[in-house]
Amino acid sequence: MKAVRIHEQGGPEVLRYEEVPAPDPGPGEARVRLVACGVNFVDIYQRSGQYRLALPVTLGQEGAGVVDAIGPEVTEVKVGDHVAFANVMGCYAEYVTAPAWRLVPVPVVLGDRLAAAAMLQGMTAHYLTGATYPLRSGDAALVHAGAGGVGQLLVQMGKRRGARVITTVSTDDKAEIARSLGADEAIIYTRVDFESEVKRLTAGRGVQVVYDSVGKDTFEKGLNCLALRGLMVLYGQASGAVPPLDPQVLNAKGSLFLTRPTLHHYIHTREELLSRAGDVLTWIHSGVLRLRIDRSFPLSQAADAHRYLQDRQTKGKLLLIP
Repeated sequence: MKAVRIHEQGGPEVLRYEEVPAPDPGPGEARVRLVACGVNFVDIYQRSGQYRLALPVTLGQEGAGVVDAIGPEVTEVKVGDHVAFANVMGCYAEYVTAPAWRLVPVPVVLGDRLAAAAMLQGMTAHYLTGATYPLRSGDAALVHAGAGGVGQLLVQMGKRRGARVITTVSTDDKAEIARSLGADEAIIYTRVDFESEVKRLTAGRGVQVVYDSVGKDTFEKGLNCLALRGLMVLYGQASGAVPPLDPQVLNAKGSLFLTRPTLHHYIHTREELLSRAGDVLTWIHSGVLRLRIDRSFPLSQAADAHRYLQDRQTKGKLLLIP
């Protein structure tokens, strides 16, 4: 089968499209013939060396397709089932094996590509707005990268929960996307200092929560945007890792809270996985949640997809098509 692997960590040029043996499912595993796989910032962190990996490795953690083989002791799925998954390594490929309990059934009417686009970012937005900081009516939230894949979903889920949602974006086009999804305010940070603007928009009170996927470039000012006892949710580092922080800073800025969550710990059991994924897929199918697929690249062009994402050109989800 064809797969995209790295033999060393570095820039997009280290991604190799090559022939590798197709995997066989072991006990408790199923093999999925992939129809689409998602491209996410975590893939860039792993490729670049921000996250260390044993090499060589096939990248990719999200996809959807059809079960074409199962190993012993599998009860969750059967051959022919349409399934989707997140947090399963190795899906920049034509086939991937996964623990069967991690595979989520996909309604045929939804389609594999839409399901592949929904899993990681959809469940991330779901846990961030419903569990890490459960937004409620009257809350104000700051969402960085409000026109990106997760950002668009955070805006919609935040509004669904009754919060006032303020976003940061880089261009007028992206501001229009964020507003069209319900954002109350879209700050174009390339023109306006977002810290000053958030304070102006909230009459100096600040927001109850900041959802930050950017990291180094936004973190410190984001802390300054928080209300007393507000929560900084740092769930990514697109601009690089934040510097070390003296906890005394959280005291000085208003007894703030800081968390660095990851999806893995919010889909730790099959029950929780099916609940989160079920909500996301149901909302998309019913039209309650709008999911925008920005671009699809052939699997062989994974390096171009990484460049596109890393340059922050995206206005939605990126897919690779085997």
